[in-house]
Amino acid sequence: MSVEEFVLGLPRLEKLRLMETLWTNLSNQTGSIESPQWHETALHETESRLADGSETIVDWSEAKQILMKRR
Repeated sequence: MSVEEFVLGLPRLEKLRLMETLWTNLSNQTGSIESPQWHETALHETESRLADGSETIVDWSEAKQILMKRR
């Protein structure tokens, strides 16, 4: 049985516990994960659009609705 099959077969609560464990482990290794250059570029582009007024900030619930409509 593959790891993926094992995880998919877990009950929901166990999946959530596993996710928490993985997140904690990964977040403790911040020095070993380097963001790609395009992340910095995208952040600067967004900051520029915010500064010139062509970008607006929306709360997460509104952003989810917008994204769901695009699907």
